[in-house]
Amino acid sequence: MKLLTIILSTAALMFNPEGEQLNIGDKAPKQSLELPSINGNKVTLDGLKAENGLLVIYSCNTCPWVIAWEDRYNEIYKECEELGLGFVLVNSNEAKREGDDSLDAMKEHAKEKGYMDFAYVVDKNHELADAFGATKTPDVFLFDADMTLVYKGAIDDNSKNKDAVENPYLKNAIKAVSQGKKADPAETKALGCSIKRIKS
Repeated sequence: MKLLTIILSTAALMFNPEGEQLNIGDKAPKQSLELPSINGNKVTLDGLKAENGLLVIYSCNTCPWVIAWEDRYNEIYKECEELGLGFVLVNSNEAKREGDDSLDAMKEHAKEKGYMDFAYVVDKNHELADAFGATKTPDVFLFDADMTLVYKGAIDDNSKNKDAVENPYLKNAIKAVSQGKKADPAETKALGCSIKRIKS
């Protein structure tokens, strides 16, 4: 029985390269990891953190779910800025780094979509995504001033039409954390494309 448990655990690790996802209350990992941004600079989570915390969104250039939701990125960024939170988009699609998710393609995509005011970064070898246990694009992680995870999951309840959103989960969480309150809900289900990891 013990041998079977070991085999099953090993198999689970093999098919779950990103590892266990962060739980609410966990600290942000790899805060000093340098991440190349589309503006030519290298940034860190610690450096991007603002007075009330940091919003990390795993994103990319071509996923239909991202394309459906990214019309909200600019207004979410502005809300974060107004409420004292940092903001970063992280591209961890290492398996597509020579194509659709190259740094040059990221620059073009950001220019096309009009989000040049905030950091859009390369997560080389999906190191940050693995540490977070991020699985999707988009996949949202919101941290408070102590870089403790207070919300994770989806942006809202309607990817197709931002004007028809009934539950703006992320915006509510941003407002709550800026006021020192708990996000409610603190966790929702992230919907999106899988992060395109390289096979080891």
